[in-house]
Amino acid sequence: MVGILAPLGMVVVCSLMLLDLRRDAWDRAEQTSRNLLQVIERDIDRNVEIIDLALRAVVENMALPGLETLEPQFRQRILFDRAVNAKDLGVMLVLDENGDTAFDAAAWPARRVNNAERVYFQAHKARADLGLYISQPLVSQLTGAPIIVLSRRIDKPDGSFGGVVLGSLSLSYFSRLFDRIELGRAGTINLFLHDGTRIVRYPEPNAELAPNFATSPNVQRFLRDGRGSFVGLTPSDSIERLYTFTQVGTLPLMLNVALSTREIEAEWRLKALVIGCIVLALCGTTMGLSLLVGGELRRRNAVEAELAQLSRTDVLTALPNRRHFEETFGRLWAAARLAGGPLALLVVDADHFKRYNDRHGHAVGDLVLQALAGALSASARRPSDLVARAVHEAVAGLAVEAEGGDIGPITVSIGLAAGLPLEGGSPGDLFRRADAALYEAKSLGRNRTCPAQSGDEPISHAQAPVPVAAT
Repeated sequence: MVGILAPLGMVVVCSLMLLDLRRDAWDRAEQTSRNLLQVIERDIDRNVEIIDLALRAVVENMALPGLETLEPQFRQRILFDRAVNAKDLGVMLVLDENGDTAFDAAAWPARRVNNAERVYFQAHKARADLGLYISQPLVSQLTGAPIIVLSRRIDKPDGSFGGVVLGSLSLSYFSRLFDRIELGRAGTINLFLHDGTRIVRYPEPNAELAPNFATSPNVQRFLRDGRGSFVGLTPSDSIERLYTFTQVGTLPLMLNVALSTREIEAEWRLKALVIGCIVLALCGTTMGLSLLVGGELRRRNAVEAELAQLSRTDVLTALPNRRHFEETFGRLWAAARLAGGPLALLVVDADHFKRYNDRHGHAVGDLVLQALAGALSASARRPSDLVARAVHEAVAGLAVEAEGGDIGPITVSIGLAAGLPLEGGSPGDLFRRADAALYEAKSLGRNRTCPAQSGDEPISHAQAPVPVAAT
């Protein structure tokens, strides 16, 4: 039992430990995701804020009194005096109410372009309260690079639409930012607009410039909850990932870090494999040793039982030996004295046994004893009956084969004694009386039973042989 319980206990403890290690792996992954998300979110929020401050400064400078009286190149310097602080700012332009370039932070005269058809221009023209607008990814007409445009409305003194100031942020900025992040082979970072448009995906770029995932269950959860984490399947590659997501400040941007669940558990799986193999080996060794010890104990017990049996059994006849007889005789005597009942003892001896040995050899003599023992054993029918080599029932008519044919009839002489243990005496007294009766039977011609009298002297007349058993 210990050999089974000990390995089971080791397996249970190992399982609990492995579950705890797995939980630790997930806790570390979740904490790592939150830390990464926080670092990225702060960097993006800070850069957008710096660009927005530059845009606000242009809007404020456009309203300076006397600006119109200055030379155009001086007006350019005044309008964009804060733009130099935004290191990730790309193109910065002021568009008039028709969408044409009025001022260009990078050149004078301004590079000519018309952005009247851009969505951000139309949005500012339609709404005076729009504030900072972040566009979907698009290709710059001036540089040809994929960018997002951050823009603010410029109002005329009468409050009517006067144009737009814009600054571009190259999508390569996000790649440079994300390059510093260790995500694993299947980890990703995604940045979405609130309309479900994905601005950037790292490390693999978008297959198209501005894909929209408004119907994706994962994106819908990002937009609904705003912040949190969950385990979900990525539809594009069917990889299960741990998604940790947050809104970028107060901006209409949703950022998420997604780590492969398989990679999260990779180190744990390796540990689990090593620990599991060690525990299984220990369990197997323990159970093997237990089986060996158990087998050895059973073998020893069997040997001891066999030795005990041999110590109480006659080797030749397989009958209980003298020691066994005396133990049983004493126990039955005590039981009869306690119950107040009688006890009978028969002493049996084969007639002319020495003649069998002398004429036919000791081997035939042994066959006679074995045949006699079998007959005596068959006559003991009750559990309390005991047949011993020298104390048993009368046997007649047994036939034993020897070289040259049957050795002839086998007869026995029996001495019978009975007594009441309650009235006194001892097992030895009863045995001596039965033994004396046996000699009486032999002296009267053998092949007969003689009962002993209640005293020490047996009855002087013989009886015909009858089958009897010790009780």
